Amino acid sequence: MLALGAVAYSTWIVEAFLGTGLSPVSSYVSELAARDQPFGTLFRTADLTAGLLVLAGAVAALRWLPRRLLPRRWDTVVGWAGLALFGAATAVDSRLPLSCAPTADAVCVAGERAGLLPATHAAHVVSSGVAVTGALVGMVALTLAARRYGVLPSLAGPFGLLLVLLELAATTWTLAAVAAFDAGHGTWGLGVGQRLQVLLIAVWLGLLARAVVRRG
Repeated sequence: MLALGAVAYSTWIVEAFLGTGLSPVSSYVSELAARDQPFGTLFRTADLTAGLLVLAGAVAALRWLPRRLLPRRWDTVVGWAGLALFGAATAVDSRLPLSCAPTADAVCVAGERAGLLPATHAAHVVSSGVAVTGALVGMVALTLAARRYGVLPSLAGPFGLLLVLLELAATTWTLAAVAAFDAGHGTWGLGVGQRLQVLLIAVWLGLLARAVVRRG
C-alpha cells in the first residue's frame, strides 16, 4: 500500500506529456488539480488514491508490523501516525481543490488576495500544510527510529538520511518561495522546489516500503 501510494502520489510527473498550460518552474503542483484545469479530475483522483493508500498502509503498520522490524516505541508510533496524518490530509486535500491557478492567472490571484474565492480554495492551503507536516514528522521520526534501534538498514542508511535532509531543504525552499509569491516578489522557482518536495516524499515512501518487504 505504501509503494502504490508513492506511485499514485507521483502522478503529477505526467504533466510533462500533457498540455496543462502551467509552468513546472513557477506553478504549484496542486494547481494541476484546480477545478478550472483540463486534467484536474485526473490529478484529484490520483491524490485521493495516494492519500487513502498511505493512510491504510500506516494504520496497518501500527497494528500488524512485527516489533522486530521496528519496535513499537513512542517515536515509531509518532512516525506512523505522521504518515497516517499525511495520507488522511492528502485525501482531504483532493476534495478541497484550488478553484483556479493563481501563479498563471492574474484574475485568480487577485480574487485570492481579496478573499473572493470559495472557502474550499483557502481550505486547500490548510489541508496541504497539514499533509506536508505529517509527511515530515513521519520521515524524520521513522528514519531516526530505524537508526536508533538498528533495524531496517536500507531506511536507516545514508540514503534514507539523505532523503530526509533533502526534504527539509526542499520544504524550506518551498516555504520561502510561497512567501515571496504572496508578497508579490515573484515565484523564486516555486514549482521546482515544491516538485522536488513531493518527489522526495514519494521516493522515501518507496524506500520505506522496500525496507519493510525485504525486512531491512
